[in-house]
Amino acid sequence: MGQLIKLQDYVSRYEQDIFLYPSRFVRLKKQQWDKLHQAWEEGEFPQAVEEPQTQEWFEEEKEPFLHKIKGLLRKGKQESEQEEVVKTEESPFAPTFTHRPTTVDELKRHFLEQLFHFQMKWASTTLAEKTYVNKKYYYDDRLKYFLQRFPDTFLVLYHPIFLLKKAPVEVEPIVITPTDIWCISFLEQEESAVFVGSNDHFWTKRNQKQEEKVLNPLLGLNRTEKIVKQVLKMYEIELPVHKVVLSRNGYIDFPAVPYDIKLIEKRNYEQWFQQMRAHRSPLKHVQLKAAQSLLQYCLTTSVRRVEWASESEQESE
Repeated sequence: MGQLIKLQDYVSRYEQDIFLYPSRFVRLKKQQWDKLHQAWEEGEFPQAVEEPQTQEWFEEEKEPFLHKIKGLLRKGKQESEQEEVVKTEESPFAPTFTHRPTTVDELKRHFLEQLFHFQMKWASTTLAEKTYVNKKYYYDDRLKYFLQRFPDTFLVLYHPIFLLKKAPVEVEPIVITPTDIWCISFLEQEESAVFVGSNDHFWTKRNQKQEEKVLNPLLGLNRTEKIVKQVLKMYEIELPVHKVVLSRNGYIDFPAVPYDIKLIEKRNYEQWFQQMRAHRSPLKHVQLKAAQSLLQYCLTTSVRRVEWASESEQESE
Protein backbone atom coordinates (compact mmCIF):
# COMPACT_ATOMS: atom_id res chain seq x y z
CA MET A 1 0.00 0.00 0.00
CA GLY A 2 1.66 3.19 -1.19
CA GLN A 3 1.98 6.07 1.31
CA LEU A 4 0.30 9.39 0.61
CA ILE A 5 2.89 11.94 1.69
CA LYS A 6 1.30 14.94 -0.05
CA LEU A 7 -2.19 15.63 -1.38
CA GLN A 8 -2.57 18.87 -3.36
CA ASP A 9 -1.70 21.71 -0.93
CA TYR A 10 -2.93 19.87 2.18
CA VAL A 11 -0.87 19.92 5.34
CA SER A 12 0.87 16.56 5.87
CA ARG A 13 2.62 15.12 8.87
CA TYR A 14 5.22 13.65 6.51
CA GLU A 15 6.38 17.25 6.05
CA GLN A 16 7.24 17.31 9.76
CA ASP A 17 9.52 14.29 9.70
CA ILE A 18 9.87 12.31 6.48
CA PHE A 19 12.47 10.09 8.15
CA LEU A 20 10.02 8.92 10.82
CA TYR A 21 6.55 8.48 9.38
CA PRO A 22 7.18 6.16 6.40
CA SER A 23 8.77 3.46 8.54
CA ARG A 24 6.15 4.02 11.24
CA PHE A 25 3.38 3.45 8.70
CA VAL A 26 4.96 0.21 7.44
CA ARG A 27 5.29 -1.07 11.00
CA LEU A 28 1.78 -0.01 11.99
CA LYS A 29 0.18 -1.63 8.97
CA LYS A 30 2.00 -4.93 9.50
CA GLN A 31 1.21 -5.07 13.21
CA GLN A 32 -2.49 -4.40 12.72
CA TRP A 33 -2.87 -6.77 9.78
CA ASP A 34 -1.06 -9.62 11.54
CA LYS A 35 -3.21 -9.14 14.63
CA LEU A 36 -6.44 -8.95 12.64
CA HIS A 37 -5.59 -11.87 10.36
CA GLN A 38 -4.62 -14.11 13.25
CA ALA A 39 -7.85 -13.33 15.11
CA TRP A 40 -9.87 -14.05 11.97
CA GLU A 41 -8.12 -17.41 11.38
CA GLU A 42 -8.57 -18.49 15.00
CA GLY A 43 -12.24 -17.63 15.00
CA GLU A 44 -11.74 -14.99 17.67
CA PHE A 45 -12.77 -12.17 15.39
CA PRO A 46 -14.27 -9.28 17.40
CA GLN A 47 -18.00 -8.94 17.38
CA ALA A 48 -19.43 -6.76 14.67
CA VAL A 49 -19.72 -3.12 15.62
CA GLU A 50 -21.74 -0.30 14.21
CA GLU A 51 -19.96 1.39 11.36
CA PRO A 52 -18.71 4.80 12.55
CA GLN A 53 -20.71 7.75 11.27
CA THR A 54 -17.71 10.07 11.35
CA GLN A 55 -13.96 9.78 11.08
CA GLU A 56 -13.56 9.59 14.87
CA TRP A 57 -12.40 5.96 14.85
CA PHE A 58 -8.94 7.03 13.73
CA GLU A 59 -8.56 10.20 15.79
CA GLU A 60 -5.27 9.97 17.59
CA GLU A 61 -4.91 12.88 19.99
CA LYS A 62 -6.50 12.03 23.29
CA GLU A 63 -7.13 14.96 25.61
CA PRO A 64 -4.62 14.18 28.38
CA PHE A 65 -1.88 13.56 25.83
CA LEU A 66 -2.73 16.79 24.02
CA HIS A 67 -2.45 18.85 27.20
CA LYS A 68 0.86 17.19 27.95
CA ILE A 69 2.24 18.16 24.57
CA LYS A 70 0.99 21.74 24.89
CA GLY A 71 2.82 21.96 28.16
CA LEU A 72 6.01 20.78 26.51
CA LEU A 73 5.70 23.30 23.68
CA ARG A 74 5.30 26.17 26.15
CA LYS A 75 8.78 25.47 27.48
CA GLY A 76 11.94 26.98 26.11
CA LYS A 77 13.46 24.15 24.09
CA GLN A 78 10.81 24.24 21.42
CA GLU A 79 12.67 22.57 18.56
CA SER A 80 13.89 19.55 20.52
CA GLU A 81 10.53 19.16 22.21
CA GLN A 82 8.71 19.24 18.89
CA GLU A 83 10.85 16.27 17.94
CA GLU A 84 9.75 14.61 21.18
CA VAL A 85 6.11 15.23 20.18
CA VAL A 86 6.62 13.37 16.94
CA LYS A 87 8.45 10.49 18.58
CA THR A 88 5.90 9.95 21.34
CA GLU A 89 2.78 10.49 19.26
CA GLU A 90 0.53 7.44 19.30
CA SER A 91 -1.21 6.03 16.22
CA PRO A 92 -4.16 3.88 17.34
CA PHE A 93 -5.32 2.67 13.92
CA ALA A 94 -7.79 -0.09 14.74
CA PRO A 95 -10.13 -1.25 11.96
CA THR A 96 -13.79 -1.85 12.76
CA PHE A 97 -16.29 -4.10 10.99
CA THR A 98 -20.05 -4.35 10.64
CA HIS A 99 -19.82 -8.12 10.06
CA ARG A 100 -17.25 -10.90 10.07
CA PRO A 101 -15.69 -11.24 6.59
CA THR A 102 -16.20 -14.72 5.14
CA THR A 103 -12.93 -14.86 3.15
CA VAL A 104 -9.43 -13.55 3.65
CA ASP A 105 -9.80 -11.48 0.45
CA GLU A 106 -12.87 -9.79 1.88
CA LEU A 107 -10.99 -9.19 5.13
CA LYS A 108 -8.12 -7.64 3.21
CA ARG A 109 -10.41 -5.37 1.18
CA HIS A 110 -12.08 -4.01 4.31
CA PHE A 111 -8.72 -3.56 6.00
CA LEU A 112 -7.23 -1.63 3.07
CA GLU A 113 -10.30 0.58 2.77
CA GLN A 114 -10.10 1.64 6.40
CA LEU A 115 -6.36 2.06 6.15
CA PHE A 116 -6.99 4.38 3.19
CA HIS A 117 -9.10 6.63 5.45
CA PHE A 118 -6.33 6.55 8.04
CA GLN A 119 -3.86 7.66 5.37
CA MET A 120 -6.12 10.55 4.45
CA LYS A 121 -5.89 11.59 8.10
CA TRP A 122 -2.11 11.64 8.01
CA ALA A 123 -2.16 13.52 4.69
CA SER A 124 -4.42 16.32 5.92
CA THR A 125 -3.54 16.96 9.58
CA THR A 126 -0.70 17.42 12.00
CA LEU A 127 -0.95 17.69 15.76
CA ALA A 128 -1.62 21.44 15.52
CA GLU A 129 -2.97 22.03 11.99
CA LYS A 130 -5.52 20.61 9.60
CA THR A 131 -6.75 20.99 6.04
CA TYR A 132 -10.39 20.37 5.19
CA VAL A 133 -10.49 17.40 2.83
CA ASN A 134 -12.54 17.62 -0.33
CA LYS A 135 -14.82 14.58 -0.16
CA LYS A 136 -14.09 13.72 -3.78
CA TYR A 137 -10.72 12.32 -2.75
CA TYR A 138 -12.38 9.58 -0.69
CA TYR A 139 -13.88 8.30 -3.96
CA ASP A 140 -10.92 9.00 -6.23
CA ASP A 141 -10.16 5.67 -7.94
CA ARG A 142 -6.77 6.84 -9.19
CA LEU A 143 -5.67 7.91 -5.72
CA LYS A 144 -6.82 4.56 -4.32
CA TYR A 145 -4.97 2.83 -7.14
CA PHE A 146 -1.65 4.27 -5.94
CA LEU A 147 -2.38 3.66 -2.27
CA GLN A 148 -3.95 0.20 -2.42
CA ARG A 149 -2.14 -1.55 -5.28
CA PHE A 150 1.52 -0.70 -4.76
CA PRO A 151 4.17 -1.56 -2.13
CA ASP A 152 4.32 0.17 1.26
CA THR A 153 7.68 1.69 0.34
CA PHE A 154 6.24 3.79 -2.51
CA LEU A 155 5.78 7.44 -1.47
CA VAL A 156 3.04 9.29 -3.37
CA LEU A 157 2.58 13.00 -4.03
CA TYR A 158 -0.88 13.24 -5.58
CA HIS A 159 -1.23 16.31 -7.79
CA PRO A 160 1.00 18.35 -5.46
CA ILE A 161 1.15 22.11 -5.87
CA PHE A 162 4.68 23.49 -5.99
CA LEU A 163 5.41 27.08 -5.08
CA LEU A 164 7.97 28.35 -7.58
CA LYS A 165 8.94 32.02 -7.68
CA LYS A 166 5.82 32.75 -5.62
CA ALA A 167 3.61 31.13 -8.26
CA PRO A 168 1.64 27.93 -7.50
CA VAL A 169 2.05 25.15 -10.08
CA GLU A 170 -0.01 21.97 -9.92
CA VAL A 171 1.70 18.92 -11.39
CA GLU A 172 0.99 15.29 -12.22
CA PRO A 173 1.17 12.52 -9.58
CA ILE A 174 4.70 11.68 -8.44
CA VAL A 175 5.69 8.29 -7.03
CA ILE A 176 9.03 7.98 -5.23
CA THR A 177 10.22 4.39 -4.98
CA PRO A 178 13.42 3.28 -3.22
CA THR A 179 15.25 3.32 -6.58
CA ASP A 180 13.34 5.64 -8.96
CA ILE A 181 10.94 8.53 -9.29
CA TRP A 182 7.89 8.16 -11.55
CA CYS A 183 5.95 11.10 -12.96
CA ILE A 184 2.63 9.67 -14.18
CA SER A 185 -0.06 11.20 -16.37
CA PHE A 186 -3.33 9.29 -16.71
CA LEU A 187 -4.94 9.11 -20.15
CA GLU A 188 -8.13 7.18 -19.56
CA GLN A 189 -11.67 7.57 -20.79
CA GLU A 190 -14.03 4.93 -22.15
CA GLU A 191 -12.95 1.29 -22.47
CA SER A 192 -10.65 0.50 -25.42
CA ALA A 193 -10.42 4.09 -26.67
CA VAL A 194 -7.45 4.72 -28.97
CA PHE A 195 -5.29 7.81 -28.42
CA VAL A 196 -3.19 8.99 -31.34
CA GLY A 197 -0.14 10.84 -30.08
CA SER A 198 1.78 13.72 -31.65
CA ASN A 199 3.93 16.69 -30.70
CA ASP A 200 0.99 19.05 -31.13
CA HIS A 201 -0.97 20.71 -28.33
CA PHE A 202 -3.75 18.15 -28.73
CA TRP A 203 -3.90 14.40 -29.34
CA THR A 204 -6.74 12.60 -31.08
CA LYS A 205 -9.02 10.13 -29.30
CA ARG A 206 -10.91 7.60 -31.39
CA ASN A 207 -13.59 5.08 -30.55
CA GLN A 208 -16.19 3.20 -32.56
CA LYS A 209 -18.53 6.18 -32.78
CA GLN A 210 -16.48 9.36 -33.02
CA GLU A 211 -13.17 11.19 -32.99
CA GLU A 212 -12.26 14.10 -30.71
CA LYS A 213 -9.34 16.12 -29.42
CA VAL A 214 -7.74 15.65 -25.98
CA LEU A 215 -5.00 17.71 -24.37
CA ASN A 216 -1.50 16.39 -25.01
CA PRO A 217 -0.54 14.64 -21.71
CA LEU A 218 3.15 15.30 -22.37
CA LEU A 219 2.66 18.99 -21.56
CA GLY A 220 1.93 18.37 -17.88
CA LEU A 221 4.31 15.42 -17.73
CA ASN A 222 7.29 17.41 -19.00
CA ARG A 223 6.50 20.25 -16.59
CA THR A 224 6.39 17.77 -13.70
CA GLU A 225 9.71 16.17 -14.67
CA LYS A 226 11.39 19.55 -15.04
CA ILE A 227 10.39 20.64 -11.53
CA VAL A 228 11.41 17.32 -9.98
CA LYS A 229 14.82 17.34 -11.67
CA GLN A 230 15.47 20.97 -10.71
CA VAL A 231 14.79 20.26 -7.05
CA LEU A 232 16.90 17.09 -7.03
CA LYS A 233 19.77 18.95 -8.67
CA MET A 234 19.69 21.69 -6.02
CA TYR A 235 20.11 19.07 -3.30
CA GLU A 236 22.58 16.95 -5.30
CA ILE A 237 20.28 13.93 -5.16
CA GLU A 238 20.72 11.30 -7.84
CA LEU A 239 17.66 9.20 -8.66
CA PRO A 240 16.38 8.22 -12.12
CA VAL A 241 13.24 10.13 -13.12
CA HIS A 242 10.76 8.39 -15.45
CA LYS A 243 7.84 9.88 -17.36
CA VAL A 244 4.81 7.65 -17.97
CA VAL A 245 1.60 8.16 -19.90
CA LEU A 246 -0.71 5.58 -18.35
CA SER A 247 -3.84 4.22 -20.06
CA ARG A 248 -4.97 1.07 -18.26
CA ASN A 249 -8.14 0.66 -20.30
CA GLY A 250 -7.13 2.07 -23.69
CA TYR A 251 -4.51 2.06 -26.42
CA ILE A 252 -1.89 4.62 -27.41
CA ASP A 253 -0.66 4.96 -30.99
CA PHE A 254 2.41 7.21 -31.13
CA PRO A 255 5.11 5.93 -33.53
CA ALA A 256 7.35 8.96 -32.99
CA VAL A 257 7.15 8.92 -29.19
CA PRO A 258 10.08 10.79 -27.54
CA TYR A 259 12.79 8.45 -26.23
CA ASP A 260 12.29 9.51 -22.61
CA ILE A 261 8.54 8.80 -22.50
CA LYS A 262 7.12 5.43 -21.46
CA LEU A 263 3.71 4.59 -22.93
CA ILE A 264 1.90 2.13 -20.68
CA GLU A 265 -1.40 0.95 -22.15
CA LYS A 266 -3.59 -2.14 -22.45
CA ARG A 267 -1.02 -4.19 -24.34
CA ASN A 268 1.85 -3.77 -21.88
CA TYR A 269 0.13 -2.55 -18.71
CA GLU A 270 0.03 -5.86 -16.85
CA GLN A 271 3.77 -6.45 -17.29
CA TRP A 272 4.64 -2.94 -16.04
CA PHE A 273 2.19 -3.21 -13.16
CA GLN A 274 3.56 -6.54 -11.95
CA GLN A 275 7.12 -5.23 -12.18
CA MET A 276 6.16 -2.28 -9.99
CA ARG A 277 4.36 -4.49 -7.46
CA ALA A 278 7.33 -6.87 -7.33
CA HIS A 279 9.57 -4.09 -5.97
CA ARG A 280 11.06 -5.49 -2.77
CA SER A 281 13.62 -2.85 -1.80
CA PRO A 282 13.19 -1.34 1.67
CA LEU A 283 12.91 2.39 2.26
CA LYS A 284 16.22 4.07 1.40
CA HIS A 285 17.90 7.21 2.70
CA VAL A 286 18.26 8.75 -0.77
CA GLN A 287 14.54 8.12 -1.37
CA LEU A 288 13.60 9.94 1.84
CA LYS A 289 15.99 12.79 1.03
CA ALA A 290 14.32 13.16 -2.37
CA ALA A 291 10.89 13.20 -0.73
CA GLN A 292 12.04 15.77 1.82
CA SER A 293 13.45 18.07 -0.85
CA LEU A 294 10.27 17.95 -2.92
CA LEU A 295 8.04 18.53 0.10
CA GLN A 296 10.01 21.66 0.97
CA TYR A 297 8.88 23.26 -2.28
CA CYS A 298 5.25 22.21 -2.00
CA LEU A 299 2.57 24.75 -1.12
CA THR A 300 0.68 24.05 2.12
CA THR A 301 -2.65 25.60 3.06
CA SER A 302 -4.00 24.83 6.53
CA VAL A 303 -5.70 26.20 9.63
CA ARG A 304 -4.91 25.82 13.31
CA ARG A 305 -6.86 23.01 14.91
CA VAL A 306 -9.56 24.29 17.27
CA GLU A 307 -7.94 23.03 20.45
CA TRP A 308 -4.62 24.68 19.54
CA ALA A 309 -6.22 27.93 18.41
CA SER A 310 -8.15 28.30 21.68
CA GLU A 311 -5.00 27.55 23.65
CA SER A 312 -3.11 30.30 21.80
CA GLU A 313 -5.91 32.77 22.50
CA GLN A 314 -5.76 32.00 26.23
CA GLU A 315 -2.00 32.52 26.31
CA SER A 316 -2.29 35.90 24.55
CA GLU A 317 -4.81 37.24 27.06
